[in-house]
Amino acid sequence: MPEATSFAQSTFETLFRAFKKTDEVSEVLKMFDLSNESIQEIMNLLRKDFDKGLSANEEERAESSVKMLPTYIRAIPSGSESGDFLAVDLGGTNFRLLSISIQNGRVQDTIEIPPMTQTIKTSDAETFFNYIAHHISLFVKKHDLSNKTLPLGFTFSFPVKQSSLTSGSLIRWTKGFSASGIENEDVVKLLKEALVRKGMSSTVDVVALVNDTTGTMMSCAFENPFVSAGLILGTGTNACYMESLDNVPKWDGDQDEPRQVIINTEWGAFGDNGSLDHLRTKYDERLDEESSNPRQQIFEKMISGMYLGELARIVCMDLVNKKLLFKGEVTEKFRTKNSFPAEFVSLVESHEKHKIEEVLNTMEVAEQASESDIENLRRVCAALSLRAAKVAAAGVATIVKKTGNFTTTIAADGSLFKRHPKFRNYMQETLTEILPEADITFMLSEDGSGKGAALIAAVASQMKEQ
Repeated sequence: MPEATSFAQSTFETLFRAFKKTDEVSEVLKMFDLSNESIQEIMNLLRKDFDKGLSANEEERAESSVKMLPTYIRAIPSGSESGDFLAVDLGGTNFRLLSISIQNGRVQDTIEIPPMTQTIKTSDAETFFNYIAHHISLFVKKHDLSNKTLPLGFTFSFPVKQSSLTSGSLIRWTKGFSASGIENEDVVKLLKEALVRKGMSSTVDVVALVNDTTGTMMSCAFENPFVSAGLILGTGTNACYMESLDNVPKWDGDQDEPRQVIINTEWGAFGDNGSLDHLRTKYDERLDEESSNPRQQIFEKMISGMYLGELARIVCMDLVNKKLLFKGEVTEKFRTKNSFPAEFVSLVESHEKHKIEEVLNTMEVAEQASESDIENLRRVCAALSLRAAKVAAAGVATIVKKTGNFTTTIAADGSLFKRHPKFRNYMQETLTEILPEADITFMLSEDGSGKGAALIAAVASQMKEQ
């Protein structure tokens, strides 16, 4: 920890000096310099939305920009789980099948990735779920799992209104899927009906509907009982955490033990009600206006990988137009929307010459880039990365303060968290500054959407037996 802190402090000092320079580039980058007071303001606003989102009052809930969805998952793994469990992980790019065998606290897993073609993505409900059930059947037979009933966790990474642990309706398709007859329908019910058609209903029991955030939390909690929240920092961002039922007035489930439930915050939409407008820059506003979903996912647009690279490109283009970068001349490639992905921000932030050259070559500006241009590009990427990490840290700190759990571990996953060379350190240092009394550790989740879903199936089936 001290090593990480000293690294982050030196980085903060470098950025601080950059922000304090009197040149025109620094005047632009100062807009992204969030003070601790602004971070505290974000925390206060988010906490208000958390409380309203959990309210039993429908009007109060409507005022909140975060949904605060009960997942109906009431416990983390205890370590006493045993047996064989399945998971189906259906996301934007992958369709995966996974089995885990838990014996004496040890986990062995098997993964297969069947193709998910555009034809299936755009088919109809029966064809779509028949395809999934067919591959479940093949998987079970191939791995000799047919002689028992297998609890299954279903990770369905699309917007879902969940009504119980085993039911949830698809609100709308995203990520290029458009299969008909599924929106507004219970996706667990549709999967179960397909399993009946394939003769698998006595072998496979769908016991949990899962999102990737709760899967992330559960995959780490199996190894670390101090995990209290799950965090996604990738293409998008979201968080979940364990909440006492006493703090969930809108809870409509049973009041039995354990008197707690994991809440899926859906915090990417924080700020959609205008609460963050005064903290956004003109560049944030332009990014939002030119996005496919204006005035939506405002918090996410300040943090996540889907938007970080484009925001950096927009800032760079402003510097180009002011003749502060590349002498005011760039290629058509650089002028093209979404041509500068978050991966490039990570490569530039590595400060490794060959990685920065890779970015410059891809953007077709290597020949004209001076040392000063490279330094300014690094400053842009650093300023935006630091702002994103501070905003994400404000979200984590809000959860920590709300639960009062100041010594805790946060399970984390996502390409931004894993691949950006400094993001984790930026977050850790910010948390040390704004919550000096806390001891918050991040734990990288390994395959949360797959292994986590199977572990949720293990916990759910154990609770079912009890």
